[in-house]
Amino acid sequence: MQSIGRGASLRTFPCRVLFKKLNHGMVSRKGGTAVTALGPSSTPATRSCSTAKARYGEAHYRVVDLRSDAATKPGPAMCQAMVEAAVRGDLIEDDQTVNELQEMAADMFGMEAALFVPTGTMGNLIAVMVHCRERGDEMIVGDLSHLHIYEQGGSAQLAGVHTTTVTTLPDGTFDLEQLESKIRHNPHNPCFTCSRLICLENTHNIQGGRVLPLTFLQEVRALADRYGLSVHMDGARVMNAAVAQGVSLHTILQHTHSVSACLNKGLGAPVGAVLAGPRDFISRAVRCRKALGGLIHQAGILAAAGKHSLLDMGGSMEEDHRNARTFAQSLLDCDTLFAVDTAAVESNIVRFYLKEPSLSPTEFVARMGQVGEGEEAALGQGIQVLLYPFFGKFVRAVWHYGISLEDTQLATQKMQFVASQYLQKKARAQ
Repeated sequence: MQSIGRGASLRTFPCRVLFKKLNHGMVSRKGGTAVTALGPSSTPATRSCSTAKARYGEAHYRVVDLRSDAATKPGPAMCQAMVEAAVRGDLIEDDQTVNELQEMAADMFGMEAALFVPTGTMGNLIAVMVHCRERGDEMIVGDLSHLHIYEQGGSAQLAGVHTTTVTTLPDGTFDLEQLESKIRHNPHNPCFTCSRLICLENTHNIQGGRVLPLTFLQEVRALADRYGLSVHMDGARVMNAAVAQGVSLHTILQHTHSVSACLNKGLGAPVGAVLAGPRDFISRAVRCRKALGGLIHQAGILAAAGKHSLLDMGGSMEEDHRNARTFAQSLLDCDTLFAVDTAAVESNIVRFYLKEPSLSPTEFVARMGQVGEGEEAALGQGIQVLLYPFFGKFVRAVWHYGISLEDTQLATQKMQFVASQYLQKKARAQ
């Protein structure tokens, strides 16, 4: 008989097996194999989750934070770079570290110039303000884009830019015929706004980290050029897209006029994003950043973290993508409760569906974040897996720096335990 506990190599097994063993009382801490209880400082993932531990009140439990790749914390090398950075404000644009970051980003992106900004959301807003210079200009975005859903309509609130939407397809792309039908470019007719900008998102958050095909980017750029529109990319996770496709950032961004790329998310910097584009675009962006309160004095410390993230963090994303696929595959073993399209797991995000009508994403996420009765006996330790309830019946899990293969296996075991406990309770009620 198999058992799970301490003593052998770490392993996972389907929730049907765990459900059977729980039903027959066969799983116990003494029984033997897999999970070694680790202290709160054992891994970067554990160190990064002190807030979550305080929230749940049990510092000795292992915490695996999969809510967002914005949960990353600087590693030792990045912290050292921040300590050593020259601390001078960039008010007069003489901060050497900030300038080096901007020049490095522009070179990597294949753009003429770049600008350090506090957040990706601000980078997107500045891009809209620069590309759409007149109040009442129009931009075209996907109806499920981050810029449309999660940025509080800042383009309308602050920039006076009208938005029209196209249907976001499951792979994060648009139907090009529908996109073309949305373009309005008749400045002589006072009844209509003028389309100025097309916004893309790569990778696509709501659609589960989908990577936009290069052929799609090329076709969108050709369409934009035909009508004299600009193309901006919300590239919060564009480095993930480059890693997933095995291409350079320039290969992706050659089809856009501008990009806003986050330095946190999977790249691990604590703060910041880079907006890049033509030199005259960045010149106007500098003024918009000031108007929005985005000029940070003594920014060299943050820029040092951003430099390190661009130079050294991209390699860890391959592991993030592998771990995400490993977890997605394990969900198939619990197909009574979960549905996941493993072919759609292209980067570091896993979006999965709860099939059981009586189990809501909010309830499932709460169960994953708590240490349930019998869990320590069954798994050898308490495990808290922090997730994000998504649209409809979906749940999102995001891999990032500090989440190891071992963490992924622990998250799998916790998922199987929660599923088994739920099925056990349901069986008793029938």
